[in-house]
Amino acid sequence: MSEHMTPEEFRAHGKRVVDWIADYLTRVESYPVRSPSRPGEVRAALPGHPPEHGEPFDAVLADLEHTILPGVTHWQHPSFFAYFPCSSSGPGILGDLLSAGLGVQGMVWATSPACTELETVVVDWLAELLGLPTGFRTDSAGGGVIQDSASSASLVALLAALHRASGGKIATEGITGRYTVYVSSQTHSSLEKAGRIVGIGSNNVRVVEADPDTLAMDPAQLRALIGADVAAGAVPAMVCATVGTTSTTAIDPVAALGEVCREYGAWLHVDAAYAGVAAVCPELRWINEGVHEYADSYVTNPHKWLLTNFDCTVLWLADREPMIDALAILPEYLRNSATESGEVIDYRDWQVPLGRRFRALKLWSVLRWYGAEGLRAHIRRGVALAAEFADLVRADADFALLEHHPLGLVCFRPRWPGLSDADAGAATMAVLERLNDSGELYLSHTKVRGEVWLRLAIGGPATERGHVLDALAAIRRFTRAVRDGRS
Repeated sequence: MSEHMTPEEFRAHGKRVVDWIADYLTRVESYPVRSPSRPGEVRAALPGHPPEHGEPFDAVLADLEHTILPGVTHWQHPSFFAYFPCSSSGPGILGDLLSAGLGVQGMVWATSPACTELETVVVDWLAELLGLPTGFRTDSAGGGVIQDSASSASLVALLAALHRASGGKIATEGITGRYTVYVSSQTHSSLEKAGRIVGIGSNNVRVVEADPDTLAMDPAQLRALIGADVAAGAVPAMVCATVGTTSTTAIDPVAALGEVCREYGAWLHVDAAYAGVAAVCPELRWINEGVHEYADSYVTNPHKWLLTNFDCTVLWLADREPMIDALAILPEYLRNSATESGEVIDYRDWQVPLGRRFRALKLWSVLRWYGAEGLRAHIRRGVALAAEFADLVRADADFALLEHHPLGLVCFRPRWPGLSDADAGAATMAVLERLNDSGELYLSHTKVRGEVWLRLAIGGPATERGHVLDALAAIRRFTRAVRDGRS
């Protein structure tokens, strides 16, 4: 066997890999949605030591089929309804393959001009498709950048917010004094993690009460909490408004929160990781209310609902200067004439790591293959299926429906007459475990006002109406089984 795979060998094995992926996507419905593997099972099936001599690629594919695949939870399965969709597509996969083949490290413009400039084009395209502010375009004071995840994007936004709030001192002097960040009880946990990473600590990530009915952040409570913190000597650095919370897709009142931010000089970050891409449909663009007037930064994930395989998150800023000032470091080995000219974007200054993949290729491939029309059709189909599922649950006296379901997520729970809240929660979790253990579908859960609710998220490209109806039939069947077992 040669030391390196030759182009001819790569061509032969590459065709087999593409065929394997195509076959996998064709047969994915035949697998249990959630892997039945037990902890340590995959590891135990693999050798304990690396091979001394190279092995043929046939052996890799054989182990993939017989050892790895049984330990895979199938996110592309049409009955995967847990968490949020992490939807892949043919164009996205091929774009990722092209990125891997080119092997670009796009840390600065000079290391591959096309890597940078294609990214500026696709983030501007996406901003236009979603009806976002023109100030988010890269030919303005703001701009967009592709990150690996919304967690990283929110961390970058927080660094920029702290830099601005400190008058530019954070980057050079570190944190001196108390800076605060404001979230609601429904905000993604990545904001608290960002607070820990930047060094302000979890205690300064302040939790604002959410409206008990809508689960949206309460602007009056935000104003009161910031006012009290300012009186105690704190500097309010950032407020995170969420458009489509992870738990229930609750939507914070961005405009009202923006007014409070403007009053106190705080940065408004809008986390629309799941829901933001829905704005590709004009009738759903109401989710952008307040963004144009108040948002300092905005994040959404094409890798959730927009057919672009993980990882692909887009972060936009209304003014990129605080971010670049907070993150830019230019060692001698990165100096080059293009950077010195000031005429190019160096995306290394827009993220935490130095290195970066050519992620724009897969988003570009998806946008070109589907076009605006195809993307809108995909989103609309998910919304319509979720609405139909919600209607069926609402009409069933054995279930309760959480009425806020404007997009592709529906939250619901079985009714357990006569049971305490604790026992009802335990019974609902028993239904969830039986459903997921069955392999027929995969759901996740949340807690709302102390009650356990099941979450069914629709948005996978292979999910059809029949899969949704089959899911409801299975939910009813396992609910009856748990109820009969308790009686």
